[in-house]
Parts: sequence; C-alpha cells; structure tokens
Amino acid sequence: MDKQSMDLDELKETLKHTKIPILVLDQKWHRLFALEGKPDDIKKAEVRVNEILKEQGKLNNEVRDLKIVKKKLMKNIVDNMDDTHASKKTHMANVGDMIDETNEKIAADEDRLLDIPKELKEANDYLMILTASYSYDRMRTNTDEIKEIADWIKQIRVELKKNIIKKQNREINNREIYSYMHDIFGKDMLGLFDIKADTQLILTSKDSYMADVQPNDDEGAKGEWRSSEKDDKLSFNRKKHDDKKEEEGASADGQDDAKKEDGEKENETADDTEAGGDTGAASEKDS
Repeated sequence: MDKQSMDLDELKETLKHTKIPILVLDQKWHRLFALEGKPDDIKKAEVRVNEILKEQGKLNNEVRDLKIVKKKLMKNIVDNMDDTHASKKTHMANVGDMIDETNEKIAADEDRLLDIPKELKEANDYLMILTASYSYDRMRTNTDEIKEIADWIKQIRVELKKNIIKKQNREINNREIYSYMHDIFGKDMLGLFDIKADTQLILTSKDSYMADVQPNDDEGAKGEWRSSEKDDKLSFNRKKHDDKKEEEGASADGQDDAKKEDGEKENETADDTEAGGDTGAASEKDS
C-alpha cells in the first residue's frame, strides 16, 4: 500500500468519527477552487450531494402537506359522525380510504427520510475525500509556484536596486552640471543649453527613488513629495546664489561711489590749500 492510499484510508477512518458540514452549502468550500475551478470528479460528486439534498427537501414538504390533508380528512369524519344517511356513510367510507392512502404515503416518505441522512453523509464524505486529495495536490503546486515567483522577485529586486543607483548617479551628475554651468553663465545658460523653464531633466525627476519603488500609493506620494522638496531646495539655493551676486555687485558699486566722493573731496582740499598759499605770497609782496 503506497503512501497516498494509506493517507486516504486514514482520512476515511477519521471521517467516521468527525461531523463534516454539508460541503456544497459552505461558501468557504467553494472558495477552495477559486483559482482553477472544480475538477470533473468533484463536480460529479457535488451533483450527487445536491440531488440527495433536493430529494430530502421535497420529501419533507410532501410529508408536511400530507399531514395537513390528513388533518382535514379527520375533521370531516368527526363533523359527520352523527349523520346516519346512506350517502353520508358512503362518503365517510371514501374519506376513510383517503386517510389510509395518505397514511401510507406519509409512512413511505418518512421511511425514505430515515435513509437519506446515511446516504447524504456517505456522499458528503466522498466529496470531502476528493476535496482533501485535490487540496493536497493544489498546495504542493502552489508551493512550487511560490518558490519560483520568490526567486524571480529576488532577481528583479537586485536589478531594480542596480538601476535605481544608476538613475540616482545620473540625476546627481545632471544637478552638478547644471549648478556649474549656472555659476558660469547665470540665467543665460537656459538659453545656451536650450533648457525650458519647466524642464525636469536637469533636476531630480518626480519619479525618483521613492517613486520608482512605490510599494503603495502612500510611498509613491512620499517619493514625489521628497523629489519636489529637493527641487524646491535646489531652486532656493540658486535664488540665494543670484541674490548674493546682486548684493555683491551693489556693494561694489557703493564702494566705487564712496571712493569717487572721497577723491572729489581731496581735490577740493588741495585747491583750497593752493589758493591759500597764493594769497599769502601776495600779501608778503605788498609788504
């Protein structure tokens, strides 16, 4: 006896002492076949269980209806017990026959209903055995596929990290080039390099590291926010650099004006001194 048949024998023995719910009425059982659907042998066993359930429901309804009819017939007999007319006696006899016939049908249906639970359990247990066998094979297949997909994900992660680093290096290089050229040419570099004001190519793009990974929408939003924050900081630093240059230019102009003003004052002082010398010389001559 091989391992698989031995396992099934053990399962059959366990089912004898285990109360199994009716599988076809359990939504969780139907979910077991969500990936590939139900195999043919399970579909066939499912049909058998459904047939027994339908027969059981039909017999229960029939017994209930027969008992209602019997009750009405019994009432009819009670209501006409005192009537001694011949026609009434004949009617009572017919009603008696109908009650006997009803009792026979009720007895037959109830006998069948006594057998149905056993048949239903056997059919349901067989369906459970098929389900267990399918589940075992399905889990082994899933495990193999999980390992294969996990290996693929591991390889892709390695490639992803490499490409993210390459991308970041190029973004850094772009920023360094832009910063250097901006220091040399100033705002004119935009025209020299044919760069539009809204160009993302020269700065950290919105699909930067965090946006590349994007495990979920929140992380993607964080990546986009961080990229935007980097762009804002870079723009702010460029503005500070331009403002600093303008301030230095203004300071240099102020120093030139101050020097010019000091020179003019020195010239005026020299002229006054010279004029004073000439006046003194003229006075000595007159004396």
